[in-house]
Amino acid sequence: MEVIFLLIAITLPLFLLFILKNYISSKSNQPIPGPRGLPLIGNMHQFDSENTHIYLHHLSKKYGPLTSLQLGSAQILVISSAGVAKEVFKYHDLCFSSRPSRVAIQKLSYNNLGLIFAPYNEYWRNMRKFATLHLLSTKSLRSFQPIREEEIARMIKTIHDGAAADSSIENLSKTLMTLTGTIIYRITFGAENDDDISSKFHWLLSESQAHTLSFFFQDYFPLIGRFVDRLTGAWARLEKGCNELDAFYQKLIDEHLASSDSSTKDSSILGMLLEMKRDSSDFTLDHVKANIMNVIVAAADTSAASVVWAMTLLIQNPESMKKVQREVRDIVQKKGFVNDDDVQKLVYLKAVVKETMRLYPPAPILLRETTEKCVISGYEIEAKTCVFVNSYAIGRDPECWENPDKFLPERFVNSSIDFKGHDFELIPFGAGRRMCPGLSVGAATAEQMLANLLYSFNWELPPGKSSKDLDMDTLPGITVHKKNHLCLVPKNVD
Repeated sequence: MEVIFLLIAITLPLFLLFILKNYISSKSNQPIPGPRGLPLIGNMHQFDSENTHIYLHHLSKKYGPLTSLQLGSAQILVISSAGVAKEVFKYHDLCFSSRPSRVAIQKLSYNNLGLIFAPYNEYWRNMRKFATLHLLSTKSLRSFQPIREEEIARMIKTIHDGAAADSSIENLSKTLMTLTGTIIYRITFGAENDDDISSKFHWLLSESQAHTLSFFFQDYFPLIGRFVDRLTGAWARLEKGCNELDAFYQKLIDEHLASSDSSTKDSSILGMLLEMKRDSSDFTLDHVKANIMNVIVAAADTSAASVVWAMTLLIQNPESMKKVQREVRDIVQKKGFVNDDDVQKLVYLKAVVKETMRLYPPAPILLRETTEKCVISGYEIEAKTCVFVNSYAIGRDPECWENPDKFLPERFVNSSIDFKGHDFELIPFGAGRRMCPGLSVGAATAEQMLANLLYSFNWELPPGKSSKDLDMDTLPGITVHKKNHLCLVPKNVD
């Protein structure tokens, strides 16, 4: 009986608040279209957290490009068209410039100290400036290029040796994740590849990704969620995981400091962050770790995911595969490796990458939070509203794209449309103030990986398989990967 009375005491005030909020909202504003929810939980019983971008795309077809959802006490605004995205990012970008705070993200990023997840404030503006001038400057990107090319060449040689030996099946999903993880590890910590450390780094990546997706009641029911999360053990699991990650960050930092030479300039991301810590007493070790975490979560697997999707689409479309391979091989000739200068000449390959990111953007849901009240498409949007910009739906917007569900790289040949944030029908890296700061390095890595895979090998499906056997199912995550690994047979090119 005591438990029942406790539940009534907790839920009754929440129920009354829910009714009152809906009553006030219905009187004061024209409601944004969306599915009808239930008291207290709103639309949580309908929400698909496994394939959120696809679920929200279907909703937009029924309710329109601006859709409202209620997840517990959290009001969610979903944007699903290029027209509304342009209105948001071009005319109201400042209003949509913050990030929603979530329990797991807040804990993992040391109370939102990382650039990517920080709220819009003076600290974020300073970090963005630091990233532009130092971490991701033109000079830094040039210094990363030899690392990228060295690791891609090493991957190509490994695949080549395997193909020559026994025509073995190559798990491209696993191979490309290992490659991008190694590149990010070397860029971040300035260390040579070490198999033991590299495997631990990949553990760090998977742990960080897993925790960012953890469900916490506190995000949706603030009054009772904290108590429930502790009761279920969710908070204890998060703390344990964060303590393990923190210890690993500290180990890598200690090793970096012990091996660094103070007489030479440290061009690694960690080196630049530690230099900032030395120059500013306000920039602590927690700030350093938070920004390392951001680099790992945001950068390590987006390029790999994009190349896996590109190879999947090319295997399904053999004419496009022949066309892009012919272009790469005609330009590179007998050089043996596609370098960065070669990539700039590959018009059709760049079109393939754009078309892949249109259909399968690496981050299909762009998270924002409004900083103040504003009006979008005639609807009043309250401050502190959580916003999901569905770049997956925008890339398939029939108002912008002919045959939006078909893979047609030709649509980008002789087209000025790019993914740099100015063309709102293609925003896989976001747009406005909060667009991905690592766009240049991410796109360059994906293009060069894909170009070398296509240049060095002819690719076939395993014996007994056809393109119809290739599924396009996705895994949940900040970066959306192909659910089932892409396994192909590489044939060395004579």
